[in-house]
Amino acid sequence: MADVTFSNRMQGVTGSAIREIFKIVAAGNVISFAGGNPNPATFPKEELSRISAELLSENGAVLLQYGQTEGYAPLYESIKQVLAPRGFAIGQGELLPLTGSSQGIELFTKLMINPGDVILAEAPTFLGALQTFFSYEANVIGVKMEEDGMDLNDLEEKIKLHKPKFIYTIPTFQNPMGVCMSANKRKAVAELAARYGVAVLEDDPYCELRYEGEMLPSIKSFDTAGLVVHLMSFSKTVSPGLRVGAAVGNSTVIRKMVVAKQGADVHTANLNQAMVDAYVRRGYYFDHVKEIIPSYKKQMDTMVELFSLFPQGVRYTRPSGGLFTWVELPEGKDALALLPKAVEAGVAYVPGEHFYARDGKKNTMRLNFSASTPEQIVKGMEILADVLKKA
Repeated sequence: MADVTFSNRMQGVTGSAIREIFKIVAAGNVISFAGGNPNPATFPKEELSRISAELLSENGAVLLQYGQTEGYAPLYESIKQVLAPRGFAIGQGELLPLTGSSQGIELFTKLMINPGDVILAEAPTFLGALQTFFSYEANVIGVKMEEDGMDLNDLEEKIKLHKPKFIYTIPTFQNPMGVCMSANKRKAVAELAARYGVAVLEDDPYCELRYEGEMLPSIKSFDTAGLVVHLMSFSKTVSPGLRVGAAVGNSTVIRKMVVAKQGADVHTANLNQAMVDAYVRRGYYFDHVKEIIPSYKKQMDTMVELFSLFPQGVRYTRPSGGLFTWVELPEGKDALALLPKAVEAGVAYVPGEHFYARDGKKNTMRLNFSASTPEQIVKGMEILADVLKKA
């Protein structure tokens, strides 16, 4: 295979740093704060088992056949029910079920980006999105982050300077920082998009995982110009393995996404869509979300409380939901260089520099609390605190 020439778009696109860390973790007895997985104890295995058996028994011939790219029709009403609290109406042709919300990032980028086009994204941002953007040869420009989301002055300056094709944001319990964009900033982002004619890709997979405070309106709810595409997912609330999400946006954009999806996977798995639809339709979904919140909150609180063990000068975010917290070490420290020592001691994390398009802050790291028990979190944070003190 030495003579194989890959496309230009794949030059410099590396595999996920998180997946590489998983390989290290799997090789030994290591507590992992590196992933972004929901807690498998929250998966509704019994209900989904009954639902899948019933669906196959009653409608297996249809569900096991090819389906429409536009998705399983009954699921539309269930998605609308889940999205209703986010504050926007969904018109005809404005909704598309997806194979996970990550597919929405892929399809939207495919529609919008020619090589060299600019995307404005939070700095830091979701590693998976960066991989997608780079694979389409986008020029990703980072926007400074504050405790309540993007720095709006920096955002507007960069809109004027770079004339981006779109803005990418994770407004609720942002990955990797865990911060939540304020309602005022959400409205302002929609207004900036309308003023400058820039599209917004609002990636909101963690919306329901709120442990404190009230749900905030989505950026899409302030969209008067039809420029915001909103992504949602059932991966964090029902099951990541089912790979069911959705995009909501202007019908013209959604139609183009349908065409792109035809070439990507024809359609999202019919059985998976039907299972999620039945799970919502039978009244399980909202009760399930309420049931999983207390355990996630306990995990989050346990991790945040144990930052008291860390050396002086370490800063961290205290999220009100989601799956992550963000750590900044004193200037001059290198989280990537410290990782082998941490793994050797028995704990893993993701160095923060991987979440930047360029010039990542070396003194940062992302910690995940959802995939570990409180007991594991206690032990892992004690180990990590010791590693940092020795460093």
